[in-house]
This record gives sequence, C-alpha cells and structure tokens, in this order.
Amino acid sequence: MTPRELYTSPRGGEKSWVGNAFLFRNVEGQVRRRGGSQRVQSRGRMEFLQSLHPAVLALIRVLLLVLPLLMLVPGLIWWERRLLSWMQDRIGPNRTGTITLKSGKRIGTFGLLQPIADGVKLFFKEDITPKSVDRVIYFIAPGLALFPAFALGGTLPWGPPTGLWGLLTPVANIDIGILYVLAISSLGVYGVVLAGYASNNKYSLIGGLRSSAQLISYELAMGVSLACVVMATGSLRMTDMVFEQQKALWGVVPWIQNWFIFTPFGFVSFVIFLICMIAETNRAPFDLPEAENEIIAGYHTEYSSMKFAVFFMGEYASMFVFGGIISTVFLGGYNLMPINWAILAQDLPAAAGLFNFLDQANYTLAPLGFLLKCVMGISFYIWLRATLPRLRYDQLMALGWKVLLPCAVANFIVVAIWIMATSLYGVLGGLIAGGIAFLICGVLYLNVMAATRGQRSSLEKRTLVLTDGIGTDQRNQVELVETR
Repeated sequence: MTPRELYTSPRGGEKSWVGNAFLFRNVEGQVRRRGGSQRVQSRGRMEFLQSLHPAVLALIRVLLLVLPLLMLVPGLIWWERRLLSWMQDRIGPNRTGTITLKSGKRIGTFGLLQPIADGVKLFFKEDITPKSVDRVIYFIAPGLALFPAFALGGTLPWGPPTGLWGLLTPVANIDIGILYVLAISSLGVYGVVLAGYASNNKYSLIGGLRSSAQLISYELAMGVSLACVVMATGSLRMTDMVFEQQKALWGVVPWIQNWFIFTPFGFVSFVIFLICMIAETNRAPFDLPEAENEIIAGYHTEYSSMKFAVFFMGEYASMFVFGGIISTVFLGGYNLMPINWAILAQDLPAAAGLFNFLDQANYTLAPLGFLLKCVMGISFYIWLRATLPRLRYDQLMALGWKVLLPCAVANFIVVAIWIMATSLYGVLGGLIAGGIAFLICGVLYLNVMAATRGQRSSLEKRTLVLTDGIGTDQRNQVELVETR
C-alpha cells in the first residue's frame, strides 16, 4: 500500500495496536509510520521505555505534561505583559533583573525575571483569611480551579502515535476523548462558584453566579460545534481526529492535509469554538466574573498570597490547554504544516530526498510544532484583550443564546445532510447538498433575527425627570433612548 493510498482510502490501511504505538501495516507486512515511510528510531530508548512497568511509564507521561505546564506559566505571563506593551505603545516589564557592571554599563534581561519576582512576592506576602468565610470550601476552591487544566491536557496527543513519541503521548488515549474534554472543562466553574460562595462577600458571590451563567450559555454552543467534528470524523478519540486531518484535502488534493479549518463546516465550528473557549476561561472581553469596575475583583476578591496565585496559575494553564485542544481538533494537531511530504516524495522523485527529510523533520519536531500552535492560541487571547472592550452582561447572554447556539445547530444540520448525501450520491452530490442546506439555514437565521429586531420593547424609550428639590416648576426632562 503506497503513502497515497494511506491518505486517500476511507480506511487508511489496516490499524493495529502495538503497545501504545498506532501503526499501519501494508499488504507486504511492513510496518509504516502514519504519514511517511519506515524510519529507524533510537531502539535503545524505546526498548528501555518498553521494559518499564506500565505504572512507571504512566508516571513519566504525567510528569512530561505537568512539569512543562507549570514551567510555562511564568513565561506566558511575561509574554502577555510584553505583547500588551507592544500593542499599546508602552515599554512593558524591562527593569527587573537588570545587571549593572562596575563600569556603570547596564545589561537588560528584557524583564524575563519579572514573573519570578512576582512569584516570590506572592509567596512571601501576608496570607489573609477573613473570619466569616466557610474555611473548608474557601481553601478547596483554588485547587478546583487549577485541576481541570491538568486533567484536560492528559488527552492531548502532542506527538505522533508511533515510535518514541507514541510511548510518551498522550497520557490517556481514551475512547470518549471529546466527551471527556466537555465534562472536565465544565468542572472549572466549580472552583469559581465555590470561591464566590465561601468568601461571604456579595461581590464575590455575584462573580461566581456570573461565571456559572456564562458557562451554561457558552458550553451548549461549544458542545454542538465539537459534535460537527465528531460526526465528520466518526470517532471521539483525539488521536483519530488528528489522523482524519492527515487525509487528502476534501478527498481531492492528496498532498495537502484536510485540516478541519480548511472545510466550510470546520471553519464555522472553529469560529464558534474559539469564542466559547474565551468565554470558558473568563478572559476579555468575557471577563465579567472579575470585572473590577463593577464587582472589585469578583470571585477572588477575598483571596491573597498563594491562594490568589493558584487562581492566576489556573487561568493561564487553562488558556494554554484550550489552545492545545483547538490545535488538535481543527489545526492538524502536532503537524507543523498541512502538507503530506511522503506523497510529494512519491509524486516528485527528483526531490524525494528533500521531501523525505521534511517528513522526518515533521515527525521529530512534532512536539515543538504543537507547542508553537499553543503559543499562537495564547497570543490570540492577548490580542483580544488589547483590542476589545468588556461586553455588557446582556450582550454576553445575547451572543451566546441568539447567535452562537443557532449557528452551531445550523452547522450541525448541514454536516449531517452533507454526510448522508455523500454516502448516497458521492462527493459532488454531498457538496451540493451541504451548500444548499447551508444557504437555507442562513436565510432562516437572518429572517428570525430580522423579526426579533422588529419587536419594540416597552423600555426602549424612557423619560427621566430631574428636579432641584426647591419646587416642581423648575425641572429638566432628559430623554433616554436605549440602543440596540
């Protein structure tokens, strides 16, 4: 079976599990790595890892996830402060860690030590616990806010499922990958709600309630958007979704990978998931649970020292992990570029050496490519924070219920019609049926929105009477018109 047949055939070759390595066997019985020809790996390291007890190997996988995630958080904080300063025409952190020589010359470190200085400050800061808090829940809440980030990262494949990387990633390749992501991501709100409840503070309680309402509003649209990808893939596994994106683009162009963001339904799902992802992590412009101009600091108003630092760490770890989720589901996972180098090497024998080298580099540098996509997701978070103002609460609810959820449901219907029509009438018939369904859903949505705008509210126009307190004759009338 040639590399082209691996990418274009519906089944993609006979699948077999060898340990944790997902391998493909062609008709001659040779073992081939997905996306390229057989490569000679470092057998010594692989044999050593395979000889370990499964519990020890599982512990190594967990450490390879948790330790880098904890070490990356200070760097992400520095990157946000630095990137915001560039966008807002400021200098940003540049003083901490400056080395002054005897000659008076100063050597700057670009503020790289600023997150370390912040961490030391928080560690030695006085830990204040109000008397009237519910102490058990008060201390448990920060841990509940940090837990989902690490639990979600356990299902993300940051490398190919063959060779050395196949023994190290993911931590758990479970059959219900996407359902697990939705279930664990919804647990993050428990830390926020319990922190607001246990603080015995009205502002904190309002922040917790806002977060719970925000989660319910946006998780529905997020789930439906992911259901479109699940239906197109035919599997809930994260590794299967990455493999599905390595096939031929639209089933026509074999040397370009079919990343879901390149498909019409995948692009719509990508935009919906991207917006819901920002709302899930309570980041600007959806940071109403901690709106400082309304409710002081929201749910963590009564937290200080390291308890506040745990909330801070959980936020940035969740941002990084959600960047990994969107990379896995829509952006080809660990593949750095959407190109099938092995097929190019087969079609262009004159440059086969170069393409085989790039194919091997794509395998070797897969974790680096995955990390780069996660950093791009973090940069998008920061870009939004520097660009958009905070939404009003009614705007937040309207966007979730009136825009994102209907669009996600319409996209789900389009994907179902496209899959059914493709199975009955082929690729061309499926594309035509999907396009017609997309247009019908778009027209229906525009008509519903137009009918909604046509309804006038009784509070749309109000009159406010102001008096000076001396007499009723001297008064001013101010007309307030609510904008929609």
